[in-house]
Amino acid sequence: MSESIHVSVVYIEGEPFLRHLQLPAGSTVQDALDHAGVLKRFPHIDLDAVHKIGIYGKPVKADTALEDGDRVELYRPITADPETVPRRDQEDEGSAEED
Repeated sequence: MSESIHVSVVYIEGEPFLRHLQLPAGSTVQDALDHAGVLKRFPHIDLDAVHKIGIYGKPVKADTALEDGDRVELYRPITADPETVPRRDQEDEGSAEED
């Protein structure tokens, strides 16, 4: 009997995509993405150039081995330059002073 691990795959675009999987021990991030079907459901995802992947917020590569309990996350590309977008907390401080 082979050992297995439990992982989840999550992607948020409009409606959240979440799949809980049981995979063989030694499976990779790419295995999880394939079994979850996320790349079929969202065919525009481009892991080579645009979208990034991670496990619990830490960037990883598709060939990274998974551990039991891991959450594989797909990250959407940044659509605004953080250097040019005003910070929300600064805006909140300004409106609080006006009251």
